Amino acid sequence: MTPIKEHDGPGTRRLADIGAAVIGAGFIGTVHVEQLRRIGVQVRGILEVTPERGEAKAQALGVTRAYPSLEAILEDPSVDVVHVTSPNHLHVEQARQILSAGKHVICEKPLAMTSPESADLVRLAAKTGLVNAVNFNIRFYPLHQHVRELIADGGLGDTRFVTGHYFQDWLLLETDWSWRLDTKLAGSLRAVADIGSHWLDLTTYLTGQRVVSVMADLTNFIPRRAEPSGPVEAFSTERSTDTVEREVATEDVASIMLRFANGARGTVVLSQISAGRKNSLQWEIDGSIAAAAWDSETPDHLWLGHRERANEILLRNPALMGAAGRRASALPGGHVEGFGDTFGAAFRAVYADVVAGHPADQPPYATFADGHYEMLVGDAIAESSRLGRWVDVAGEAKAPR
Repeated sequence: MTPIKEHDGPGTRRLADIGAAVIGAGFIGTVHVEQLRRIGVQVRGILEVTPERGEAKAQALGVTRAYPSLEAILEDPSVDVVHVTSPNHLHVEQARQILSAGKHVICEKPLAMTSPESADLVRLAAKTGLVNAVNFNIRFYPLHQHVRELIADGGLGDTRFVTGHYFQDWLLLETDWSWRLDTKLAGSLRAVADIGSHWLDLTTYLTGQRVVSVMADLTNFIPRRAEPSGPVEAFSTERSTDTVEREVATEDVASIMLRFANGARGTVVLSQISAGRKNSLQWEIDGSIAAAAWDSETPDHLWLGHRERANEILLRNPALMGAAGRRASALPGGHVEGFGDTFGAAFRAVYADVVAGHPADQPPYATFADGHYEMLVGDAIAESSRLGRWVDVAGEAKAPR
């Protein structure tokens, strides 16, 4: 392994001087490539599971180079940042090698397969002083940046109750398959780690309150599925007739009650088998003087609830939002900004620190420390479901009972 390089300190480079490489060119990796180009970062190349697949993906994406290995990326002096969008079981070793080679890293969630692994990555990132991020991109819908400031400024009063769901249907059928169903590749949690971590990170970020205790019920309704003989990309509608029956151990749905650090309560329901729900994330935050709610299927609309005056709908408009909301907006009001746009907004925040040469003291993007915290929440959720009782999140102070 390449010896760890201490960070060189504040940089003087421009965004256009920064080079990036992307590991993985599936659904999410492709979004990374497209949004890096949009914000002006030079994509030097991609790395895929085989050289042949890499060459085909590079040609399809218009990327100059398909790297033959991670080592080739790390030896390329034109690459400053590496984006990890590979399957979950590869995240830790790839992120470790990237940091050890002196390059900044953006990793897809979950950060690791286990919380001890993610804790090790947090320590390594701190030692190197390099920029480290976990791509909880949903933070960067402009209205979410606005709501975080609104709550911090007391616009809803004290946070009391946080509710919502994250529903999808792409694993509804017994013939639906993905590497995410394989615990060796994805880990022991599925709906919780894949989509629940987004909801939990988001509501923690918006409220400024950590989850300290959970009561969870995890259920697997489809314990046996048909695995195709060849690779299948996420959300693919193709069906293979050449399959083998496989046992599946991870959860299709999760029902979770939450206790937050300030004493607030919450509930969230997660599902990857809800017919007709393609990617439905909803949340409502009820405060002591007002409430707010948001739906990913209408991402430019924020509902604001009041007791003694008319409720409001805020249509995303840079002129009507706070500073953080304006920074996350790339388009004028009335021009919807969606899922892909959040990657660009997130990357702008991360790459501002890359240009500076070091992480900000309180970055708006999720760091490895945030990714590790979500691993600890996942541990508590799994333990709660197994034991059938409330379980505290490791390292978090107990909420008032």
